[in-house]
Amino acid sequence: MKNPDRKTVERLEDLPNVGKAMADSLRLVGIHHPGDITDENPYQLYEKLCVLTGCRHDPCVLDVFIAVIRFMNGGDPVPWWTFTEERKKHMKKKDTKIN
Repeated sequence: MKNPDRKTVERLEDLPNVGKAMADSLRLVGIHHPGDITDENPYQLYEKLCVLTGCRHDPCVLDVFIAVIRFMNGGDPVPWWTFTEERKKHMKKKDTKIN
């Protein structure tokens, strides 16, 4: 697991859980530098990505967004799947509120 210094990291690809494809997705939603993501909402970024690309992405992309935002806000560099259960609970609550 990559563990860059969050204060000095310059490239998205140097963040934990981020490779070339994920970095490209982040750029597509307007994140060009690791510092750009600290105030973002991962669920809104995921929805924006789906709208911009015209397709529903695998939910693990959302897990990566959560992991990256948490890391840049001081969290530990943990695997993206650490957030899968949290995402599922959040999405279930969201579905309940809509119905």
